[in-house]
Amino acid sequence: MKELKRIFKLKNIGCGYLYFYLHFITEIACFYFLTKYSNGNMIVWLVPFAYDALAFVPQSIIGYFSDKHPKINLSFTGFIMMFIALILYEYTKLNVFIPLFIIAIGNALVHVNGAEVTLKNSEGKLSHSAIFVSGGSFGVIAGKVFATYNVPVLFILFLIVTTIPFVILADTYKNSKKEYKCSKFNYVDKKLNPMLVVILAVLVVIIRGYMGYGIPTSWNKSMLETVYLFCIMGLGKALGGILSDRFGIRNVALCSTLLAIPFLCLGDKIMLVSLIGVMFFSMTMSITLGILVSVLPNKPGLAFGLTTIGLFLGTAPIFFIKINQMLNIIFIIIMSILCAYILLRILRREKND
Repeated sequence: MKELKRIFKLKNIGCGYLYFYLHFITEIACFYFLTKYSNGNMIVWLVPFAYDALAFVPQSIIGYFSDKHPKINLSFTGFIMMFIALILYEYTKLNVFIPLFIIAIGNALVHVNGAEVTLKNSEGKLSHSAIFVSGGSFGVIAGKVFATYNVPVLFILFLIVTTIPFVILADTYKNSKKEYKCSKFNYVDKKLNPMLVVILAVLVVIIRGYMGYGIPTSWNKSMLETVYLFCIMGLGKALGGILSDRFGIRNVALCSTLLAIPFLCLGDKIMLVSLIGVMFFSMTMSITLGILVSVLPNKPGLAFGLTTIGLFLGTAPIFFIKINQMLNIIFIIIMSILCAYILLRILRREKND
């Protein structure tokens, strides 16, 4: 309880809560669209692949632009694009790739803006951006549920409209200082070459992105069980930042990566065991972001964009390559140990280590 109270009292933590909601609504809109389109469509794989490419890859370019022009409100533009995309998809006969392009770029704009604001206002802490990122998992499953049970698109459009006061309020954090950077992020061993750190951190994101789609979950056979899975993912993402601020990023990185292995490998048919593994597995999201911002303190938008490129590169193979379960488990074990070793070498020792 004391730790929970401490989290609520962190400086500028309000921006994390605000962008949690904005991220939540963003993913509802996007995955409502994707789930609606994929229902019975013969080229179902192509649309999600194109969406991932359009939503993830441009974020580094958008982030670099936003770093140069921080006064532009990307979130507001992003939600307008998502609103327009859903109207075009629902009420016109345009080719699906037109609203797909619009909604994916809108998604990218909100992501970059949320990452920049939460990072810049966090005073070197990870909780703010971790809470923001975690909202996406809850939004993904909510969007899937709304589409599966045929919730009218007007309700989704209403949810997008509700973001307006949240965007305005979040912008007060963005404009609270004339110049704010991420110079207090100091998680990386300074003896290492910054470029090498970037490459290794993105490599970890790529590996973890691929593993995320390969986790054995044959127990997941109902919508309710899928809800449990995504909610635990979101919880793990938030805890990764919160626990790192409390116990040290190096300790959490090593423990979460290694502890996830037995639960992921043995939980194929046992939901509780699997969910524990998923929670540990999800904790590294904010950790890799903290690493990249430590070596790119003046470019938080670009740093966040590099993680999304890593996610795309990691998830892209699943559209084309399938491996059997035994090989997948072996891959999880080997790659988890490799990721733990990389993180251990990158992250500097803290005073209490």
